[in-house]
Formats: sequence, C-alpha cells, structure tokens
Amino acid sequence: MRILIFILFGWAIFSCSKKEYNEKPNIILIMTDDQGWGQTGYYNHPLLETPNLDEMARNGIRFDRFYAGAPVCSPTRASVLTGRANDRTGVFDHGYALRSQEKTIAQALKKEGYSTGHFGKWHLNGLRGPGVPILKNDNYSPGKFGFDYWLSTTNFFDINPLMSNKGQFVDLKGTSSNIIFNEALKFIKKNKEEKSPFFAVIWDGSPHAPWMANDKDKKDFQNLNEKSQNHYGELVAFDRNIGIFRKKLKEMNISENTIIWFCSDNGGLKNILPETVGGLKGSKGTLWEGGIRVPAIIEWPALIKQNKITKYPASTMDIFPTIAEITGIDNTEMISPIDGISLLPIFNSTEEKRKLKIPFRFKDKGALIDNDIKLVAISLSEKKFELYNLKNDPKETSDISNINSDLFTKMKMEYIEWNETVNLSLLGEDYPEKIVFDQPESHFWWLDEDYKFYLNEFIKRPEYEQRIKKGLRKD
Repeated sequence: MRILIFILFGWAIFSCSKKEYNEKPNIILIMTDDQGWGQTGYYNHPLLETPNLDEMARNGIRFDRFYAGAPVCSPTRASVLTGRANDRTGVFDHGYALRSQEKTIAQALKKEGYSTGHFGKWHLNGLRGPGVPILKNDNYSPGKFGFDYWLSTTNFFDINPLMSNKGQFVDLKGTSSNIIFNEALKFIKKNKEEKSPFFAVIWDGSPHAPWMANDKDKKDFQNLNEKSQNHYGELVAFDRNIGIFRKKLKEMNISENTIIWFCSDNGGLKNILPETVGGLKGSKGTLWEGGIRVPAIIEWPALIKQNKITKYPASTMDIFPTIAEITGIDNTEMISPIDGISLLPIFNSTEEKRKLKIPFRFKDKGALIDNDIKLVAISLSEKKFELYNLKNDPKETSDISNINSDLFTKMKMEYIEWNETVNLSLLGEDYPEKIVFDQPESHFWWLDEDYKFYLNEFIKRPEYEQRIKKGLRKD
C-alpha cells in the first residue's frame, strides 16, 4: 500500500483540480546544455552577466532548488517529455532512445489543439557523437513523439550547424542560440497568424563542448583558459538571444498569455573556471547537488502577476504534470506511474514545502529529496546509502544517517520500494502490452548503416572530421 501511495500521490494532486482557462496559453520550454546552477548573473557570478535571465527572474518565479531529472542530458530530456524518472522510459544514459511506447507532452498537447515544434538538440534517438541531422526515416525522431515541425540535430551543436528540417538537411549560419530562437520565432509567427496555440521546445546546444564562441561574446573572459573563454562566451550568446526572443514575443503581442519555462539539462562541468555549480558538491554525471540542481525560471504574465524567489523543491519531472493541469489534459494521456507533480498550486502562493519526494536513479546510484532532507544511494547494488540535511549542510559534507537513524531507515525503505517500481517499469509493466518493444542500442552515428552514406561529406566538416577519423580507427 505504501508503494501505491508514494507513486500516485503526485498524480492525485493535479488530476483532481483541473482548471479551464478562457484562452489556451502558448507554451515554450527552453533548455540549455550543461549550464550549471551557479552560472547566472542573479546568483552573483563573479564574471558572467546574464541580464536577460535576470530580467526573467524579476518578472516570474525563480526556482532556487530546481532539479534536472538526471545528471546527464538524454535522461533529463526524457523526464521533461514524460513526467517520469528516466529509467522508466528506457533512457538510462546519454545517447539512449526514448521508448516508442512512452506518451509525451507533445502528443498530449496536439490532441488539445496545439501546434507543436522542436528546435535544437534532441538526443533521444539512440545515437551518440556530435549532433548530426536527424534522418527522415528515423523511428525515434521528434516527429514520432508528437512534434508537427522540427529543426533538430541528434546531439549538441555549435556555430554554423548542419541540421534537419523534418528530415531535410539544412546548412545554417550563426551561433546555436541565434539559429534556434530565430527558427522558433518563424514557427510562432505562423501559428499566431493562424490563431493556433503553440507548444515550442527550444533545446540549445550551448554551453556544451566543443565550445565555440564568437570573439565579441568571449571578450570579457580573456584572463581565462581557452576552453573556459568559449564556454562562458556561449552563455553570453544564449542570454542575448533569449532576450531578443522575449522582445519579439512582446512585439507580437503574445507574451502575456505565453508560458516560458527555462532550465538546464544537468549540473555544471568540472574543469571550467570560474567553477560552474555555485559552490555545490559534485558536477555533471553525479547525483550530488552540483550534478542535478540547475537554474530555472517560469514566466507567465497572465497568471504570475508578482515575481518571487522560491526554495520549493521542483524538477523537470514536474513539467508535464504542470502543463497537464493548466491545459486540462486527461490523465490517460500520460503513462503511469508519474514521478512529478503539478506546480500550478504554488504559482501564486507562499508554499515552500513539497509533499511528494523527488526520486532519482542513474546507473548504480540514486537519490530521494524530501524538502531539506536528501537520501543519497552511493551504490544501489550494495545498498549503501547516506543522508544529508541540505538546509544545514548545502555542500553535503556531513552524513547524518547515524544520528538520524529512524529518518534514515524510513527514507531508505521508501527509496527501495520506489526503486522496485522502476524495475517493474523496465519490464514493461507500465504499458498495455506488458512488454517492452525492441529498442535500438545506443551507438555512434558513424557506425550506423543509415549514416554511412553521408560520411564522405560529413568528414569535410570541421565539427565532424576528427570524431569520424578517430571513431573509425577505434572501431
């Protein structure tokens, strides 16, 4: 019974109080790639200025404890689209494909009359390596998961990328941020003219490696090493372009009833200076705070009338449930169990305490966040756990499991029970068929039969040349 309560409590929160709005809001999800929790101006970064993110934070809800669904990219993206922990969806690590049996927020919104578009990094079709255009016949493309229009790449992308317009290769000029925001604006303008509500997912390639910034964007970081200069330069470009984007929405007179939800896909990187995680422990790839806590902001002027800063714990798994409550999506449009909850009740309240814990599972590690208390699974196979009080110990330096043994035992048992439900998900118990359909194995695209035809052309491009040569030698 306790397992059932833990799984379904979040769903009950938002499914029992759906609200009807006179006009459907437009919805825009924006995600950076490897931006750490400390890498914004509003967190007083010593070098980086982000005036446009700062303005968003002043106009909406700034989440100081927002979590990516996982400490790396593909799993978090799966959690955004499904509202579920990544392992349930078959996306165990970067470069894994989202199971075709999953139901996504894009599919659900299409049924509600929304036009849907994806722009930028996808990384849910089982391919690894730098981003290349997604092929038209890809069974795991954005189009297969509910997106009417998509201008996408398989993975990260930088200056002057080669992208895919619904399967047609397009060679574009400019920074990754400039390109995808401009392309999204074309999609938005078209839908405004057609009087159609829209859902736009804008997943940038910045500031992910290989770090390629324009000279003007890195001019304030000349005292840093080259890698760090370009890394921070990409964030400057992103901030400028999100500012231009928001200005254009206002000029189109649609910003008032448009939800913009910004966050990063995982924690910050090691070996970038100044450090990226705001003094937290860990980095990308870990379940310490530095690996999963990310900057996040929600703007929606029609409903969020007064800005606020909240320490309410939230995650990317909450995005689908929140949008579901706002738009009246029926719970049958989501695969259960859902691991997130709707955040709509806190938009205009002072609530700071979350009722449903936030669970994580990544490889042999895990975590469970209950407001200020965090259980960390150091090793799931060995059942080795630790306990931290994030309010008193935000850097996770002191394991309190021995001095809070009752709480430690309770949270450990809750996590183990939740973890067993994930194991059932892996077997296909969440799907009507009670099995998992065949999935492509994660692999590098230069070894993929469908991409071998393009290798002679791709190898001429600077972003692919060395990766192809190295990959083919190795394999």
